[in-house]
Amino acid sequence: MRKVAIIGVGCTKVGEHWGTSLRDLFTEAALAALSDAGIEKVEALYVGNMFSGYVQEQEHLGALLADSIGMPGISAAKIEGACGSGGVAVHAGYLAVASGMFDYVLVGGVEKMTDLSTGHITTALMMAENRDYIGFTGVTFVGLNALIHRLYSKTYGAKPEEIAAIAVNDHNNAVNNPCAQYQYPLKIERVLESPLVADPIRLFECCGIGDGAASLVLCPLEKAKALADRAIEIAASTVATNVLSLNERDDLLVFDATRKAANRAYEIAGVKPDDIDVLEVHDAFTITGVLALEGLGFAKKGEGAKFVSEGNISLGGKIPTNTLGGLKARGHPIGATGVYQVLEVVKQLRGDAGKNQINGAEIGLAHNVGGVDSTSIVHILRRCG
Repeated sequence: MRKVAIIGVGCTKVGEHWGTSLRDLFTEAALAALSDAGIEKVEALYVGNMFSGYVQEQEHLGALLADSIGMPGISAAKIEGACGSGGVAVHAGYLAVASGMFDYVLVGGVEKMTDLSTGHITTALMMAENRDYIGFTGVTFVGLNALIHRLYSKTYGAKPEEIAAIAVNDHNNAVNNPCAQYQYPLKIERVLESPLVADPIRLFECCGIGDGAASLVLCPLEKAKALADRAIEIAASTVATNVLSLNERDDLLVFDATRKAANRAYEIAGVKPDDIDVLEVHDAFTITGVLALEGLGFAKKGEGAKFVSEGNISLGGKIPTNTLGGLKARGHPIGATGVYQVLEVVKQLRGDAGKNQINGAEIGLAHNVGGVDSTSIVHILRRCG
C-alpha cells in the first residue's frame, strides 16, 4: 500500500443556492481543487451524495459530473453512505490511490437540498434508517436523536446548557469562515430559548438545510512532495458500521462504529487522541457531537457534555473542535459534509485557517457519520515534513 496525500482543495459557500444546480455546485468546487493542486487531469472521480435521485431525480452522477468538468472517459462513480457519503467517498479515493490503481484522484461531495421542501427533506433523511421496520412508523431523524438526547440526560445528569454548548462553539468559530452558512455568533440563552423541534432537542441544536460542494485532489505521497510544498498526508482512513436501527443496539449511548473506526485509525497512524491538534466531529445535532467526542476517546463515557461546557473544544481549549463552524454553523449539505470536514483540517494543517488558525497544528482528525452512528468514517491527517 502506498502513502496518500491531499494536494488540492476547493469548496463553495454553504447556503441556499436557488439559482445554482447540483452540477454547477460540484463543478465550482472541483475546478477550485484542481487549480489548487496545479493539475488539469485526474484518472478517477468519486462523488459523495445521498439525495440526488430523490431530490433532483438525477442518478448516474459519476458520468454526469466527469463530463461537467471536461473529463469524460475517466473512471467515475457516486458513493452513498447517508450523511457519511462524503467521508466514504474520501475513503474510496484513498483506497484507489493507496492500492496503486490510480495516481491522481478527484474526490467530491455535493448536495442540493433546497430543491425540495423541508418536509420532503425530512422524509429523505429517514432513508438512512430501516424503512421497513422504523421509517414506516413516521418517526423523524431528529426524533431518533431526541430519544438519545433524553436518555443521555437522564442517565448521566447532563444539563441542557452543557449539551447545547457545542452549538455555541460552532457558531463562534463560523464567524471567521466565509464559506459558512451561518456566519454569526450564538449565545447559550438563545439556543435554550429556541423552539422545540423534537423534545428535548431545540431548533438551534440542529443543523440547517443547505446546498454545497467540496472537493479534494489525492495522489501518492511521493508525487505530492514534488508537486506541492503544502501537501497533507492521509495517515489513516477507516470506515466502520454499527447495527443500523437503534432498537436493536446493546447500548444507545455508545457510538460503537465511531469507536471502532477511531481505534483502527489511531493504530494505523500510530497516534493517540492526545496527539490530535485539531478535530472535526459530526454534530448534526448537539447530542451527536457529544457522543462523538466520547466515541473518539476525547472524553470519558457520560462526560462529553461536561467536557464541552468547560471550554475544552474552543479554539484555545484542550482539543480545538469544528474550528470553522462544524455541521451546525458551517452547514451540513449531507453528501458533501465529510469532504468539507477533511478540507477544513487540511486548511488548519497548511496554516490557511485565518483568524481561527491553531498555531503549530500538525495532526488533525475528521469524523463523519451516516445515520445515527450506523456508519462512521475517521480520517487522520498529518502535515508533511
